[in-house]
Formats: sequence, C-alpha cells, structure tokens
Amino acid sequence: MSKKIDIQKIVTLGDLKKSGYQSKSIKEEIRNNLIKSIQDKQNPFEGILGYEDTVIPDVERAILSRHNILFLGLRGQAKTRMARQMVDLLDEYIPIIAGSEVNDDPLQPLSRFAVDIIAEHGDNTPIHWVHRKERYGEKLATPDVSVSDLIGDIDPIKAANLKLSFADEKVIHYGIIPRSNRGIFVINELPDLQARIQVSLFNILQEGDIQIRGFKLRMPLDILFVFTANPEDYTNRGSIVTPLKDRIESQILTHYPKSIETSLAITEQEANILPAQSSRVEVSDLAKRLIEQVSFEARTNEFVDKKSGVSARLTIAAFESAVSSAERRAIINNEKHTQVWISDLSGIIPAITGKIELVYEGEQEGPYEVALNLVNKSIRTLFVQYFPNPDEIKKRKAPKKGAAEAPAAESPYGLITKWFDAGNHVDILLDLKDADKIAALYKVEGLFGIVKKHYPKADEQQAALLMEFVLHGLASYSLISKKMIDGKIEFKDLMGSMMNLGNLHFEEDDFSDYQ
Repeated sequence: MSKKIDIQKIVTLGDLKKSGYQSKSIKEEIRNNLIKSIQDKQNPFEGILGYEDTVIPDVERAILSRHNILFLGLRGQAKTRMARQMVDLLDEYIPIIAGSEVNDDPLQPLSRFAVDIIAEHGDNTPIHWVHRKERYGEKLATPDVSVSDLIGDIDPIKAANLKLSFADEKVIHYGIIPRSNRGIFVINELPDLQARIQVSLFNILQEGDIQIRGFKLRMPLDILFVFTANPEDYTNRGSIVTPLKDRIESQILTHYPKSIETSLAITEQEANILPAQSSRVEVSDLAKRLIEQVSFEARTNEFVDKKSGVSARLTIAAFESAVSSAERRAIINNEKHTQVWISDLSGIIPAITGKIELVYEGEQEGPYEVALNLVNKSIRTLFVQYFPNPDEIKKRKAPKKGAAEAPAAESPYGLITKWFDAGNHVDILLDLKDADKIAALYKVEGLFGIVKKHYPKADEQQAALLMEFVLHGLASYSLISKKMIDGKIEFKDLMGSMMNLGNLHFEEDDFSDYQ
C-alpha cells in the first residue's frame, strides 16, 4: 500500500474512499514492492540457493516488466517454490467486496454480484480485507482438468435454489482462475494440459476476457500467471500450443546446482534432521560431499534418463537416510555418539532408487546395481581430492623378465595392497560397533600410515573415517576387491577374488596393471 491504513477501522466502501486508498494492479503492486526490496538490499527469494546470478535476476526483470512467467526446467529445480515466494512481494492486505467470489476491488467492481451490492448499499457496502497468503492459487495440470475447473460453468443447483433462468449471470459458478483475481495463479506442468484447455487461456492472458457457456462476460481479470514446465515435456511428451506460448512474455530457464558447495548448502537447509539425531550422529564434511556427489554422478550416468533429471530431493533424502543408518547402528550397539561411516552409505540406496529414472540399459542392470554404482563412482571421483591418484600406480607396468622389481615403497598404497595380497581380508559389518570397526581398520598394514602422512592433525575418529575411505577408494580403482554380502562389506585382494569368480582365463599382460 502507498501509505499505512488502519484496516480495522475500514469496514465499508465509504470508509475506504475517505482513507485515500488507491487501487493498483497486481503486477504494479509486485513491481513496486520488488523495487523497494532491491533498494533495501533485501533478497525477495530467501532460501533459493544457486540462482543468485542466473534465475533470480531473470525473475526480477520479468516482474519489473510486468510479465507473466514460464519456468522451464527439470524436476526438483525449485520452480514452484519460486512462484510461491512471489506472494511475499504482495501488499500485506487488500480490500475486497465482502462475499465476492472473485475478490472484487471495491473501487473497480467486476462481477454482477459486486455491482448489484454497491448499487443497493452504496458507501455502506461492507468491505473485507484479504491477506496476501490468501491471494495465491495453484493447479497441477493433468489430462482430466476441464475448462469448468479453470474458468467456470453454469451451476444448475444454484439456478434451481434461486429459481433463476440459465440465462441469468447469477447462476455462474466461477472456476479457480476467476477466483484468483487480484492474485498469483500457477499452473504446474503446463504441457500436460490438453491443447483445447490451453486454448481457453488465450483471452485471459491477452485481454482478461472469460467466456462461460455462451455468457459474454467482460471481466478484465487482474492476475499474475506463472507456469512451470519440463523442457523435455515441452518438446516431446506434451507441448505448449504456440499461441499460448506467444502470450507468456518471459520464459526463464532453471537449472541444477552448478557446484558441490551450493548443493551442500541446499541439503543443509532442507534436510529434516531431528535434534536427537544431530546430538548423537556426527556427519563429516567428507560424508556430506560423497552424498552430494551421487547426484552429480547420476546426472551424467549412462544408465540414468537425463530427460527426467535428478532432483535435489535425492541428496536431501540420501542425507537423511545416512544419518538414520548411523543412528540405527548406535541404537543397536547402545552407543551415545557415532559418526556416519563410508559403510553407512549402503543405507542411502533406497533413497537413490526412488529418485532416478533409468533408460532401458539401466533397467536391465537393475535399480539397486545402478544406485550402488553411483555411490562407488562418487567415492572414486572424490578419492583423488584427498589422496594420491591410484591410476598413476596402475599405469606402472610390471618389469620385464630379468629386470629388477620396483620397490613397494614407490607406491603409496604398496603396503596396503601387499597386506591383502598375502591373503588377509577385512570384514566391515554394517552394524559393527565403532570401536570394533576402528580395531579392524588398524589391522590393515600401511592404512593408518598413509592417513597420518596426508592428515597428520586428524583425531582418532577422523583418521578412522579416512582409513575406511582409503579402502573404499582403492576398491573403486580396482587395487583391491570389495563385496557387499549379508550385511557386511568384505575387502580382499583383487586377484584372489577374481580367481574365485570361476574358470576365468587371463593373458600375462592382464595382470600387469595390478602389480
């Protein structure tokens, strides 16, 4: 509002006129409030992360231009959330004619109801104040949505009760769009709306006119329209009819987080972790980054359908599952405090399988195997950020016959792989006590040494986590083997595990990469 008005004292049309209240369109209203927000250095889209230099400036330009908006992006890119937060740019309260179905402006009435009641009561016409939270309408576009749902229809029951003819305007039942007058109206997944239903939106967007069962109504509806669509739906599964697309002035492309840091911040903000869980389970930066990396791996994986996208909800659910996995283990072992171990990531598999859509090859592989593969690729990608790249070791070919063998010390992982080559193995039970897990890790010769070398300031808990990480990392680079069976993860030497697979035949050169 242009000036402060005591809404409790304004209860009639006459009171409103005396107050000096001036009507303005919703697009002008949002524009003015956005300008004030920008001038005050305030972010109108608080909590929307990763869009500060891309989507948010585009939205602000569209609002300043008084445009209707189409958000074009894959699932889980905060399209609907952006639309809902636009409500905060509305004035806190606006006046309407009391009892109006279409939020009639008392100074500029639209409906027959409002015109008649003002004609009857004049300045004594009762006024009702509507809060901005009530000025938002949303509809998910589905094939069964009808023109009646959106625009309206004749109500035969109303006609019978009021003993009115179907030709009387009072028998009209308004749909959700007219009822959203002077507000924001969102249609999600616009391409799923049948073409003939999309046609019904033409005049509303351009002229503000609506037609209901032959009634010629001139109702210049005052609505900010926001549409959302998946770009693949836009071209393949469904489509936005060209004349409608032409009437949506601003089309804004959304995107997934471009960096791990942004993704981490989103998960931190959105994950629903109970205080009891936070006090009992510690989540290291390493574990958090491994979980976030899963979604980045999924978005480029050949088994995952890129047209569908991988929502930020994957990592949020995976983070919650990892914490719960550690909490469950602590409850079983009656431990007051624990941390999320790398082995706890096996507990995030159900959170992954429900959040990705697979291509044909992925379906053949199986959702569980694909999810497991994504976790292993996440470990492989991040491992080289913490420890030397094992690929450099694997590239060293075995010496030719007669040549002196290279000393094991040349490989930073030589002592570890040699320990496994001697027939030793480590079994990490998923529900193992922390103390027992640490004891098992310290049995591996060279494991603590490489962690201490690269992270000399790590405490016992951090060092143990890194030791486990080294085992998973070496397995992801095929320097040792890893198997998940019957509630445990088994680490062994690679050659022995390969020999146990069956009657496999290797050429001499096949072994050189692993020596």
